[in-house]
Amino acid sequence: MTSPEITFPLQLARTMRFTLGAPRAFTVSPDGERVVFVRSGSGTDRSGRLWVLDLSDGAAPRERVVADPAVLLGGSAERLSPQERARRERSREGSSGIVGYAVDAAAELAAFALSGKVYVAELRAGTARALPVPGPVIDPRPSPDGRYIAYVSKGALRVVGADGEGDRALAEPEDADVSYGLAEFIAAEEMQRPRGFWWSPESDRLLVARVDDSPVQRWWIADPANPDRKPAEVAYPAAGTPNAVVRLFVVGLAGQRTEVVWDRARFPYLAQVHWSSDGAPLLLVQARDQQSQLYLAVDPETGATRTVHVDEDPVWLDLFPGVPAWAPDGRLVRIADEGGARVLAVGDRPQTGAQLQIQAVLDIGESDILVTASAGERATEAEIGESHVYRVNELGVERVSEGAGVHTAVRSGRVAVMVSTALDAPGSTVRVFRDGKQIATVPSHAEQPVLSARPQLTEGGARRIPCAVLLPTGYKESDGPLPVLMDPYGGPHGRRVLAAHNPYLTSQWFADQGFAVIVADGRGTPGRSPGWEKAVKHNLALTLDDQVEALHALAERFPLDLGRVGIRGWSYGGFLAGMAALRRPDVFHAAVVGAPVTDQRLYDTHYTERYLGDPATQPEVYAYNSLLTDEGLSHAADQVRPMMIIHGLADDNVVVAHSLRLSQALLAAGRPHEVLPLSGVTHMTPQEKVAENLLLLQVDFLKRSLSR
Repeated sequence: MTSPEITFPLQLARTMRFTLGAPRAFTVSPDGERVVFVRSGSGTDRSGRLWVLDLSDGAAPRERVVADPAVLLGGSAERLSPQERARRERSREGSSGIVGYAVDAAAELAAFALSGKVYVAELRAGTARALPVPGPVIDPRPSPDGRYIAYVSKGALRVVGADGEGDRALAEPEDADVSYGLAEFIAAEEMQRPRGFWWSPESDRLLVARVDDSPVQRWWIADPANPDRKPAEVAYPAAGTPNAVVRLFVVGLAGQRTEVVWDRARFPYLAQVHWSSDGAPLLLVQARDQQSQLYLAVDPETGATRTVHVDEDPVWLDLFPGVPAWAPDGRLVRIADEGGARVLAVGDRPQTGAQLQIQAVLDIGESDILVTASAGERATEAEIGESHVYRVNELGVERVSEGAGVHTAVRSGRVAVMVSTALDAPGSTVRVFRDGKQIATVPSHAEQPVLSARPQLTEGGARRIPCAVLLPTGYKESDGPLPVLMDPYGGPHGRRVLAAHNPYLTSQWFADQGFAVIVADGRGTPGRSPGWEKAVKHNLALTLDDQVEALHALAERFPLDLGRVGIRGWSYGGFLAGMAALRRPDVFHAAVVGAPVTDQRLYDTHYTERYLGDPATQPEVYAYNSLLTDEGLSHAADQVRPMMIIHGLADDNVVVAHSLRLSQALLAAGRPHEVLPLSGVTHMTPQEKVAENLLLLQVDFLKRSLSR
């Protein structure tokens, strides 16, 4: 039971935003007898354990632990290699213990990395053991037949028998800048591709990515609080600079290799790879400008490729979870932007229309495809922020999830696991279905928050911008207008207005400190329509325009004091907050600017060039979208607004140079500001005391800055 003395900032930090203890990373066995998942022991326990829910016909569902890090490590502390730390940073993984796993085709054998070693777990028997292989180990994955484990160690792709015998290297790096079997930085950070090798369905060979980082510029991440330590060297492909060279090979278990051939000069990005028994190996490769991409089928004997489909878009092409893939009948499954909607396409035919905006493919079955989708621009006010699970086939579209909220699912055969969140209840519920009938639940050990969020979901302005408004607990109309805190992410990939409880807990805490808090998803944010997202091409300032429009529209219906408006944000939200204070001081009176991208030339290629193009050919676009240029600093010089700039010194995604250059520019312009450097902190801020005190310092700054 949660102690009544605990404060929300401390609880939020200690529970890692209430994610600890919640079950996640589900796998359903094809025979429908097991659901595999990761869950820690409590809402404050950071160490994940591997669990199995047994679903044998005729027996009551039963949970059991099959791998416990405390037992496997004998009480020793977990040790992570720098490569594993970087991998977890890319996936925003802040917990410890077992944080991920992979299974064979039957979901009878699992493999995972723990403290730099390979472990395998027999899921039926419930036993786990380490394999005697060289480390430190990254990303171990069983072959589909369960006989082998492939893994990466020191840049080499290696394979070992599941019994621990026959360990050997299949592909070894030729020099220090080369690795086999790992995703390069931008694939893991931006392309939703965390992997670098894929087993064949027959378990006799693998597709293996070879990454050569030698063309990539080197940056140095220093630790100023510890001057005796050397700076960490990072290969960072900033906008307009060379990327890593990525090649792909078919590698046999005896080490023989065949290179996969495509026009890498024209399509350098290896965005997605799929290899199943339903067809040849399938690649999705993109042009650097991301306005064209090819779906390629690979001949694994020769390495030759043939084009299955071509996508082109004058703005950009997005990547989506679960696709591309083959349907059982051999047709290509993809998500495409057609007719103003994001549709599911099978073969040459769209299977959905303008009524849905497809977000991801969850499972491809014999007779249907399971997807998540939102109603997008067609959503009524009662449907704002919802995402549902749908079954799609030749007969039409059927919604599977029930109740308002945000839903997703994992399915194999007759069994599906549905994960659901709702606006009026904290956390998530996990239900297990067989043939559409609920047969079990998977309980969560996550803590109950010490406060309840009460967001009002609505729309603001002529563009019907999705918004959430949160007022202080117990607020009465007689209390009068409130100072306002805009609390957005507000940019690409970040949907904040959701029909779920937990995303608003921090906003509610700020509201309870005496603010009216507004979360607004303007143009550029996902889930509404392709046009809504792509409107920000070359002009990220539109995201600020929409924050202003939402604010002024909501002031007509809510008790907002427009003479006291603050804004806070992190990452893109930090950029948006900085832009608000600099470009619209007539609207915003204070800003908390967290880990901001202040100079777009310092951010990575795949992300930045998608929105702003090539800085060598469009320098004016980069200047306009920078906070450091005259364009960024010249607005209303007579209206100087207080800014608190926060940045982790160990951040290798948005490096601290962004904030230091902003501070330098502000100082040169005579603009007062505060800078809060976070020693040893990355882009995530998982440290408990840091995360707790960050909230307290922000609210103190906002109260000081917005007081009259």
